[in-house]
Amino acid sequence: MKDKEGNEQENGLKQTDIFERIKQMLPSEAKFVKAEFEGPDISITLGNPKVVYEDEAIIKNLASSVKKKLIIRSDPSILMPPEKAQEAIEKMLPKEAVIKEPLHFVPEFGEVYIEALKPGLVIGKGGQMLKNIIIETGWSPRILRTPTMNSDTLTGVRQLMFNEMDFRKKFLASVGKEINKPIINTEWLKATALGGYREVGRSSLLLETPNSKVIIDCGISPEPGIKGVEAMNDGQGNRAFPYLDSAIRSIEEISAVVLTHAHMDHVGFVPYLFKYGYNGPVYCTPPTRDLAALLLTDYTKLVQRSGATPLYDEKDIRKMLTHMITRDYGEVTNITDEIKLTYHNAGHILGSATVHLHIGNGMYNIVHTGDMKYGYTKLFDSASVKYPRLDALFIESTYGGQNDITPNRHDSETNLMNIIKKTIDNGGKVLIPVFSVGRAQEIQLVLESYMSGDANYKIDAPVFLDGMVLEASAIHTAYPEYLKESLRNRILSNRSPFESEIFEVIKGERGEIMDKGPAIIIASGGMLNGGVSLDYFRMLADNPKNAMVFVGYNSQSSLGRRIQNGLKEAALPDEDGKLVSMPINLSVNTVEGFSGHSDRRQLMAFVENLRPKPKVIYTMHGEEQKCEDLARSLGRDMHVKASAPMNLDSIRLK
Repeated sequence: MKDKEGNEQENGLKQTDIFERIKQMLPSEAKFVKAEFEGPDISITLGNPKVVYEDEAIIKNLASSVKKKLIIRSDPSILMPPEKAQEAIEKMLPKEAVIKEPLHFVPEFGEVYIEALKPGLVIGKGGQMLKNIIIETGWSPRILRTPTMNSDTLTGVRQLMFNEMDFRKKFLASVGKEINKPIINTEWLKATALGGYREVGRSSLLLETPNSKVIIDCGISPEPGIKGVEAMNDGQGNRAFPYLDSAIRSIEEISAVVLTHAHMDHVGFVPYLFKYGYNGPVYCTPPTRDLAALLLTDYTKLVQRSGATPLYDEKDIRKMLTHMITRDYGEVTNITDEIKLTYHNAGHILGSATVHLHIGNGMYNIVHTGDMKYGYTKLFDSASVKYPRLDALFIESTYGGQNDITPNRHDSETNLMNIIKKTIDNGGKVLIPVFSVGRAQEIQLVLESYMSGDANYKIDAPVFLDGMVLEASAIHTAYPEYLKESLRNRILSNRSPFESEIFEVIKGERGEIMDKGPAIIIASGGMLNGGVSLDYFRMLADNPKNAMVFVGYNSQSSLGRRIQNGLKEAALPDEDGKLVSMPINLSVNTVEGFSGHSDRRQLMAFVENLRPKPKVIYTMHGEEQKCEDLARSLGRDMHVKASAPMNLDSIRLK
């Protein structure tokens, strides 16, 4: 096949040819109405969808032929009126499913959204219940899981999606047409480091072909990113934000944004793209979308409370959310006409993913780890190591230094519990500053396990939760399929450890718990650069009976790192915003072993167990010495070419 200039087209059929093939392969009884692109998928509208649901081989053969995910929809003329459809669906579904009323009918897509506490009962064995719903009512069911804990974020995101369905219909159609333009053969591939290389923060990588520009992650640095627009004006933006303007002349050139997970150093700059004109797709897993909404909204509020101006506002965040296209692990998806994306488990936080990109007609394959954990946690399985093809590996190096060896996990847990028990027995309070997504839930699981089941740690003190911890934990309960099997089963059987009786949610003034005796406080703001943990630190710092325990990473410029390094006095803003010098008398402890990042041994083991082996390795997301050290060791031990690129380096991959 040739394009209008006579060049060979090697990337599939014309759009009209694809639709014609679908029509020809469907039995006439299905009453084909139309086929159209819907983002990376194809929707097929039928006058009699019952035919294809009674013979699953029809859709399997079609999907294999056109190599696309297919969505079957009913012609609007056969859709049952929503009121009658709701009655019919309610009669079909068992009460044990605990359906949230009312059902959401979306005429733009011919879909009905059913939110249930037990989605398995709505799906039915082999998906039979879903088939029954579409056959009887015409509406295509889409299932949402009700979190076992209330989540304002989930409610808000889902309502936003319902309200914007008309826009989503048009947006997905335009994305689909752009993706499915046949192109000439890919001639070259280049990667440019825009942030997060030989440093931690503002992670961003540009992948470029003659036809596409794809950005993997687009984050901000913890400090000075928290200063918002002011960081740009005083020159600190050079360290806070990705170097987009160095490699992209116009924001409209970006073909797609691919996110690995929802931490701010990976997603914090994405709404800024939309504020300044980006209108393309953002790919991520479903939990990443919801967690990004939570963290980005909190970021804008935190910047405002500090007296600075955020980089963007809630309007820009909402725009980003409406442009997100979610994909589960293992789904192969065209994100441009020459690049296929597949997400795999990264084991870092909820919904975190390693990115596998297949470029051109088998020309080149990349794995980008994002942040990943190849080791034991209570939350997730270890990062995936099996990929269909692999040429270049981009690997995080947060703990890539020779001495970055974490203790045995059991030893870490008992160390943490011993510090807590000693402090409580002495009448003090324990502050554990955490990242609200990931470390907070891991620590909750450790405390719940020991305090509920180990007689040696029956600590007579409340565990207070504050900040975004509760909201983030609630989102975890909406996605049990992303969690380790043992934890997933507990949530599905209504025994969520996040709702254990040992946890108490802060509802009144934070100062009130200072008069309540010994306590454990889990508060968001793991580096003490902001968040509620800083408020508790102010109240607890001068009392030597109290203790603070760091259980995660602190960046070089953070207050947490300076305290770890022995800071004895800190200048902190009081209630009026004036800096006041405060002595640090509480016990400062660091307990390694709970990080969502792989340590040195785990990073080496990950690469050793990768299948297939990469031909070249690039280290990233680590302090300069750690990136260089890991690259040298990988190159020597794995007998591959390995290097530690700097920000703004461009690499010709092919």
